[in-house]
Amino acid sequence: MNRFVLNETSYHGSGAIAVIADEVRKRGFKKAFVCSDPDLVKFKVTDKVLNVLDKAGHKYELYSDIKPNPTIENVVNGVKAFKKSGADYIIAIGGGSSMDTAKAIGIIIANPKHEGVRSLEGAVDTEKPSVPIIAVPTTAGTAAEVTVNYVITDVEKNRKFVCVDPHDIPVVAIVDPDMMATMPKGLTAATGMDALTHAIEGYITKGAWELSDMFHLKAIEIIARSLRGAVDNTPDGREGMALGQYVAGMGFSNVGLGLVHSMAHPLGALYDTPHGVANAILLPTVMEYNAECTGEKYRDIAKAMGVKGTEKMSEAEYRKAAVDAVKQLSKDVGIPSDLKAIVKKKDIPFLAQSAMDDACRPGNPKEPTKSDIEKIYESLI
Repeated sequence: MNRFVLNETSYHGSGAIAVIADEVRKRGFKKAFVCSDPDLVKFKVTDKVLNVLDKAGHKYELYSDIKPNPTIENVVNGVKAFKKSGADYIIAIGGGSSMDTAKAIGIIIANPKHEGVRSLEGAVDTEKPSVPIIAVPTTAGTAAEVTVNYVITDVEKNRKFVCVDPHDIPVVAIVDPDMMATMPKGLTAATGMDALTHAIEGYITKGAWELSDMFHLKAIEIIARSLRGAVDNTPDGREGMALGQYVAGMGFSNVGLGLVHSMAHPLGALYDTPHGVANAILLPTVMEYNAECTGEKYRDIAKAMGVKGTEKMSEAEYRKAAVDAVKQLSKDVGIPSDLKAIVKKKDIPFLAQSAMDDACRPGNPKEPTKSDIEKIYESLI
């Protein structure tokens, strides 16, 4: 049996944030606990949503104690702030950091026995749905607005842990490309490559099946044709990436990921490496590692990436074509090609063990050993 979990409602397109006021009114919500990171507040991106609430006379309280890789402390402080606020729902504005913090807060408020944040790791069987969340992404990458996953950093143990819980999915997603228009080029590129990684890993993961394949192949196609434009801040590029990353999220949230993510998470925990950058650097090399266990799926990936003549290619040719297309896209949007500026050789055993322990690793199509993972890291430094 396969399970598929999606948002109750989602809105897409320029100006979509305007519907937040109606959703709040229709659902009878009284006061919002707004989670948004400090930079979005500073540069007044958060204000776009707050202005909608102000105009409609809806009450809210802003919480911005959120780091790029949100920590246990960010969540604990958020739970305390939510309890004091008198809020009855959450609006999460931002990328994965704001969304993940909001999800953890919402789950703990609804399930007090999980107040110890570490107890949320893995596939936890919580009893009650999260406090209702309206999610407004400002990056085109994580798709946290439509996933049942969130990731928290354990600073004390230098690790990230993945939480998987159908109860954390936002009730409403507002995917408005206008909210993403102020992203700098580097962030647009990194989050876009994160979305591509979601689509490719979701397509080849052990849990993939026909319904998820439909989402992932379409997401690869949309992202491949849209990311360069999004980095150049074209309207079509922004709109395409807003949709493509969401479609990828609809798929991978339900079937899992693989080794790229399990290797990227330790880089974020130990070095604070941006998640999308880590994924983008790792993706081609891990694709090469996984190729022998993917059947003809790389032919489909190459075709979705825009490669011509895939139907006439040999197995070796279409597998190379898929990897090369990913490398070229990554290069075109300015992603580094290696981990030389990030990884210290002495840390590789720790990174490899962390990757082996990561919740995404079991979904990889090829069963890796710690030694395999060490070799992949070493090949990139």
